[in-house]
Amino acid sequence: MKEENYLLFEKESFEKITQVIADELEKRNESPFWKDKVVPFSQAILSVLIPLRDQGVLFNPQGQKETLLTPELFLEWSDFVSLKTLAFTLQKSNEQGVLLRTSLSEEEAKKYEVIDLKLLGDYLSKYSVNLEYENLDFPISNYNLHQGVSNVIKSLL
Repeated sequence: MKEENYLLFEKESFEKITQVIADELEKRNESPFWKDKVVPFSQAILSVLIPLRDQGVLFNPQGQKETLLTPELFLEWSDFVSLKTLAFTLQKSNEQGVLLRTSLSEEEAKKYEVIDLKLLGDYLSKYSVNLEYENLDFPISNYNLHQGVSNVIKSLL
């Protein structure tokens, strides 16, 4: 990972991070197939990770507290199953007004403020993720596609 990307993820805005990813994608001359997938996927993930970062309630897919948004944490959340779980965790947290399903202390969890899930929800539903029933699966082909997208993103960072 490039050193400047650590500062990027730690401090910069949603717009700046997605622009850097788009610019790197353009420099690499990736195929249009990947170009059409990488930026929207990154935007969906960042639309919730940036607010969690800014609220000081970041956590990893295992529910453990994270102090910094790093490229590695971003990539952990780029796993499609993890991202689906994150969407449901935040949906339930929005309903309760407190961050749920993490190992953050009760005091830390109360710092949580409602996060807009529209961008993430729209993205997931586009790839056949049922947003009403968490235990329903999505097509394995969508999981495999996103493994490829994650690999492209990793190569950019």
